[in-house]
Amino acid sequence: MEPGEFYKNSIISLQNDLKLLRKKRAILAWVRFAVVIGIAACCYFLIPVGLFYCVIPCILLVVIFTRLVFADLRNKSSIEHTTHLLAINEDELKALAHNYFHFDEGRAHIPKEHYYANDLDIFGHASLYQYINRTRCDMGSNTLADWLSRPAVSEIIAERQEAIKELVKQPSFRQELQAYGRVKRIKVETTTRLQNWFADDNKFIDHKRWLAIRYIVPAVIITVLILNMADVLNNYVRNYCLLASALFALYISKKVSPLHQQVSKMTEELEVLSDSINLIEQMHCTSVFLKKLQNQFVQQNGNASTQINSLKKILERLDLRFNFVVFIPLDILLQWDLQQAIALEKWKQQNQQQVMQWFTALGEMEALNSLATLSFNHPAWCFPVLHKDHFFIEGKEIGHPLIKADKRINNPLQIDHNGQLMLVTGSNMAGKSTYLRSIGVNTVLAMAGAPVCAAYFCLSPVQVISSMRIADNLEENTSTFYAELKKLKTIIEKVNRNEKVFILLDEILRGTNSLDRHTGSAALIKQLIKHHAACIIATHDVELAKLKNEYPENILNYHFDVQVSNEELYFDYQLKAGICTSLNASILMKKIGIEL
Repeated sequence: MEPGEFYKNSIISLQNDLKLLRKKRAILAWVRFAVVIGIAACCYFLIPVGLFYCVIPCILLVVIFTRLVFADLRNKSSIEHTTHLLAINEDELKALAHNYFHFDEGRAHIPKEHYYANDLDIFGHASLYQYINRTRCDMGSNTLADWLSRPAVSEIIAERQEAIKELVKQPSFRQELQAYGRVKRIKVETTTRLQNWFADDNKFIDHKRWLAIRYIVPAVIITVLILNMADVLNNYVRNYCLLASALFALYISKKVSPLHQQVSKMTEELEVLSDSINLIEQMHCTSVFLKKLQNQFVQQNGNASTQINSLKKILERLDLRFNFVVFIPLDILLQWDLQQAIALEKWKQQNQQQVMQWFTALGEMEALNSLATLSFNHPAWCFPVLHKDHFFIEGKEIGHPLIKADKRINNPLQIDHNGQLMLVTGSNMAGKSTYLRSIGVNTVLAMAGAPVCAAYFCLSPVQVISSMRIADNLEENTSTFYAELKKLKTIIEKVNRNEKVFILLDEILRGTNSLDRHTGSAALIKQLIKHHAACIIATHDVELAKLKNEYPENILNYHFDVQVSNEELYFDYQLKAGICTSLNASILMKKIGIEL
């Protein structure tokens, strides 16, 4: 089934489910109303007959009413979950139409300096990250950003590919995971707060007196109340004991308050974490990477989802501090604060070593989920084949992922050994820069373990490094030319150290005069060849192509050209062998009014 058809069918099915759930909610509301009327009728008609005759039916009706309330809560939760699933499918249908701007653009991940991120539009508006991103928690967002920013080693790439291929076949699981994440975003601040709590010393569980007091004081108070009700103890003794318990509870509360401030108001995020992890625990998987992630949630003292849910319940009980009407009686009678503080510290003692790995594993699953959705949405894309030897790259029908399929022009590529340099000449607007970005973006995807926009793609694991979009920096008082020189210096240093890099250069040394530019470009090309660097250079300087006479085994000349008819320009954006011979700058200048 095509992805568009899948999403449309899912939308229709979910809309029908939503109608039924809303209808059920309306019915439950009317039934609850009828039960309330029934309780009122019982009281009105049966109390005059006798209280005994009224109590039993009223109790039964209250039980029914309570069950109806819980049924309504479950139904409400189902409505919210179905609404999230519906929104997910609607978003994906928009994304297939190339309207993906409602997804997070990853602006927080834009680096000040990076080997390729700014040149290849990895982050920001209309970026590769925004196109791919389906993460719903900060850890997932950070993980996906990291995968797109740093190449993985061959073994990890292979494991990710295997996991993605398996997840592609499980669209329901992938959407369920996203739907849980939509309830409440799990933020990095939450993990930081938990880490700070873990770093603090235990104030209660390590001291035996508190463990004894948690049982002794409530037992004494309850015993006193029972004896008072039985007229064994007078009210004076009862009141004295309650006052003493209240003062002691106040003393304990002051000690518990710092702990509460650290962990309060995170129950919603913990519920999302628990539901998401529970989904992962129950999934059937065979791939190595998914098995590794799943195993991180299985503990000797219970599955991670159970432990997270346990923490959530403790925090819910501790958060009763916000409800004075309920909290004060509980604290006086049962030393409520002390009970929850000890429960919290016991939980910390049992789980603090594993909690951060749970967050990390969820982040990795969300990143995989994003890449699996990319693969599902583009069944014609391929998974790259990894070549063991450095350096090799070959591709067929390579296109830019961020260009609409009906407007995208695909092109081939082959560089089959170290020191081979592809020189792409061409007219203005003929497609040189887009070609370089297509190669760069797909290489980044390949190094992340993702599918690529190509019919076939084979490459050696490599670090992409580019110099394409250079800007000045007023804050650092850096000119465009000097900024480019800094980037080229980084490239030269890596090449001199024989690092495995794949270099993409677009119109190098553009900030200087034409003579220096040609001289410097030729010298750089010779240096790259000398150090066996793999490189693609796009340039207007066709004279550089003549270097093939000097380096026939190292330089590959290709070009993009333009057809001119009646002063009109026509581009086919197809890569062709050889040197460009057609120029278009003069025609473009005439069109804007420059008299030539």
